[in-house]
Amino acid sequence: MMSDPEGTILALFAAFCRIGGCIMVLPGFSSFRVPVQIRLFIAVAISMALLPMLWETLYPNVQTGGGIYIGLIGTELLIGVTFGLIARYIVLALQFAGTGLSMAIGFNAAPGGGLLETEQEGNITSLITFTAVLLLFLSDFHHMVIEALLRSYDFMPLGSGFDPQMALMTLTDTLAGAFMLVLRLASPFLVYSMAFNLSIGLINKLAPAIPVYFITIPFILAGGLLLLFFGSQEFFKQFLDGFVPLFMGLR
Repeated sequence: MMSDPEGTILALFAAFCRIGGCIMVLPGFSSFRVPVQIRLFIAVAISMALLPMLWETLYPNVQTGGGIYIGLIGTELLIGVTFGLIARYIVLALQFAGTGLSMAIGFNAAPGGGLLETEQEGNITSLITFTAVLLLFLSDFHHMVIEALLRSYDFMPLGSGFDPQMALMTLTDTLAGAFMLVLRLASPFLVYSMAFNLSIGLINKLAPAIPVYFITIPFILAGGLLLLFFGSQEFFKQFLDGFVPLFMGLR
């Protein structure tokens, strides 16, 4: 590699574009609480670590330089962002489930600042999202992403171009799978909410003079929080079990 410093830099930058594009939108790394310099250093470090393994794939395609190389850079950025969006969509679907869960159990407090994103979100949503991302990193999620990026050069090698149809189908399948996953996770709370509100509606018909809904708000909230407390372990276990095949199977 050191016999051609210019080719080494070009190959390193090509690897950095795919890896940096993924890191830019990856859950956890893309948080506004992570400084941009830290993300840059992480992407450069991973690129330098993977360059020896990708040398035979990258170096022959970057020797031409010029306009062809600029096109390769744009393609690599799009591929990297697509890989990062696969994981990001799953976490965004979990945020959607957290919002629906909060509404189902009657936890309608004013939204506050998010722990990972700049947008405001509910307290339960922030707690669920932060815990899920933490568990992903504890289960070596970042190693899984690096492995997926390394293997991506087998079926999307440098210079093969970017297939927008395949990327769109991949992201669409990810959204569909993520929605079914979070629907399964939130289903106990949705069933609990429907059963509780149906019972309260029947009671309200029997005693219309009593403000039953206002009286029962603390009870539905307490029951929902207890359900979340006792079911949180299985909730996050099911999320991790569903995340791995969804991410690795659709890449």
